[in-house]
Amino acid sequence: MPAVEHPLDQDSVLQAFLGLDTPPGFKAELIEGEIVVTPPPDGPHETAFSLLAKQFFRKAAIDLDLSGNKGLIIGPKSRFIPDGTVVPVGHFENADSWAPAEGVLLVFEITSSNPHKDREPKRRGYAAAGIPCYLLIDRSEGMVTLFTSPRDGDYVTRSQVEFGKPIDLPAPFSFTLDTAPLR
Repeated sequence: MPAVEHPLDQDSVLQAFLGLDTPPGFKAELIEGEIVVTPPPDGPHETAFSLLAKQFFRKAAIDLDLSGNKGLIIGPKSRFIPDGTVVPVGHFENADSWAPAEGVLLVFEITSSNPHKDREPKRRGYAAAGIPCYLLIDRSEGMVTLFTSPRDGDYVTRSQVEFGKPIDLPAPFSFTLDTAPLR
């Protein structure tokens, strides 16, 4: 007997997603209703994360927390785990595994094996959730893009530089990000 495909409703997909048991180091995300499982990051990815984290802690005009791999509730069809989530100090202190996106100041993604997810659906999801800044480190393109001013499910403002060029981060960070180490 041939297999018959039965599309799951949104609640069933969410429940299936929340019940996943992923292998150690892997992360599972729900991106626009699709379950996406990714392997642990490679060395260059983690080096880029470290370089960004150091700059946020050393240069930002405010005291902040930076979380790697914090689960965010982006909407009814999406649960994202950004590579980096920047929040006011103590913001996630009493949060569950999956926290609302409200109050998040900036998220960043460092592209890996499927850069399309970071460039399109995640960008739209972060904007729809009202996250003020999305910083995309696009390793395959050698570009850093800062998306700001979320409105109507996307970002209105976009600044882009090649690796090696500086990019200014707006308040409350108010510093120039050095992208030269990303080359």
